[in-house]
Amino acid sequence: MTLEKLYSIIKDRAQNGFSDSYVASLVKRGEDRVIQKVGEEAIEVVIAMKGTDKKEMIAETSDLIFHLLILLCFQKISVEEIYEELEKRSQKSE
Repeated sequence: MTLEKLYSIIKDRAQNGFSDSYVASLVKRGEDRVIQKVGEEAIEVVIAMKGTDKKEMIAETSDLIFHLLILLCFQKISVEEIYEELEKRSQKSE
C-alpha cells in the first residue's frame, strides 16, 4: 500500500465518521488525542529500534506512520506537500 492510498482511506474514514472506524473514533476525540498517539507511537519506535526484533521495528514504524498520516489529515496537510518539502531539502543539499 502506498502512503497516498493509506492517506486517502484515512481521510475518507475521518470525514465520513464510520462508527466502527478506529480513525473516526480517534479524530472525534480531537487534535490533542491524535497528537498524543503520535507521541506514544514515536516512543514505541525508539524502544523497538533499541532491540533486535526486526518485525517489531517494522510494526512499530508502521504504527507511527499510520498515526502521522491521521495527524496530517487532521491538519489538512497532504502527503504531496510532505514530498514537496523533502524535494526542496534534497535540492539544497546537492
